[in-house]
Amino acid sequence: MRIAIASDHAAFALKVVLAAWLRDEGHEVIDLGPDSDARVDYPDFGYKLTEAVAAGNAERGVALCGSGIGISIAVNRNPAVRCALVGEPLSAALAREHNDANVVALGARLTGEDMAKACITAFLTTGFAGGRHTDRVAKLGHSPFPSPSPSEEHTA
Repeated sequence: MRIAIASDHAAFALKVVLAAWLRDEGHEVIDLGPDSDARVDYPDFGYKLTEAVAAGNAERGVALCGSGIGISIAVNRNPAVRCALVGEPLSAALAREHNDANVVALGARLTGEDMAKACITAFLTTGFAGGRHTDRVAKLGHSPFPSPSPSEEHTA
């Protein structure tokens, strides 16, 4: 499977470990950065991951930051991507089975290497159940909120 992975500086070390492990497991890994633990902004790398998954350049994604919260919010800004923040394997499996999540987010300061690997394994090996979940997932790609009118948009 082709998997995109991205992090911020707080999760750089975990990203390196997980990318190597995923390659050892036989996956093609697209490392979207960063290249060091120098301070960066998680939205920038979350958006890179979102672009790779939404464009079909990666089948799944792994998003990492200190807590997993910020990068999961950034990734979920794209309606073509469904990112689930998880901390244990059952949530990772249910994210796939019920929500057809295509990105999993983990917090490097909250999740150890072994638990991260267990979550990713569950995420990658669980299929989407379809059925009653199909219509619900389809609704996730559309905003229930009205678009702002031109007069409500902010100009720079």
